[in-house]
Amino acid sequence: MFVTVTLSLLEGFLGTLRLFCLTLLFSLPLGLIISFGSMSRVKVISVPIKLLIWVIRGTPLLLQLLVIYYGPGILLQKNIWGSGDAGRFIAALVAFVINYSCYFSEIYRGGIQSIPVGQYEAGQVLGMTKSQIFFRVILLQVVKRIVPPMSNEIITLVKDTSLARVIAVYEIIWNGQSFIKSEGIIWPLFYTGVFYLLFSGLLTILFHYIEKRLDYFR
Repeated sequence: MFVTVTLSLLEGFLGTLRLFCLTLLFSLPLGLIISFGSMSRVKVISVPIKLLIWVIRGTPLLLQLLVIYYGPGILLQKNIWGSGDAGRFIAALVAFVINYSCYFSEIYRGGIQSIPVGQYEAGQVLGMTKSQIFFRVILLQVVKRIVPPMSNEIITLVKDTSLARVIAVYEIIWNGQSFIKSEGIIWPLFYTGVFYLLFSGLLTILFHYIEKRLDYFR
């Protein structure tokens, strides 16, 4: 039984891992773009983006999953996500990417705005363009400053993937719960915690290593 449960949870964990990796793949660059929009001096751009960030950060991810999955069908009378497991996964991925892009954007914004203005001015004195100043002077310092809060959000993402089961996306918690109905046993559900702890532990070690590598910015 233990082997059967472990194999089932490993299968569910692959779904968790896929949602986790794809969310990071899309939300990290999108968050940077959103942060630039929120810092824009053009009100037509910055105001709607700030409103979006406020709404996303102020409402539960669980609610966002339900709205994004069921909303288009209610409003448009059409399921835009497609049927089956693939459609539910795409809807969950879109919800996660939007949510974490907004959180990441605030981390990016805080990191960028924490750099002293004098460094921008020094770059201009040296004849550097704005893009050269950002990528050669500012960006690496921003990376150093945002690693701790970014690592916290990414580890939170590991646990938040369990919310995808609310729209029947198969992940590790879903597989763990299935044994309650099929076998009448609950320990597989608690066993899922081991997978989360191990994965979060590996990420913690990875981010600690990255922070050490960036120590030369002190």
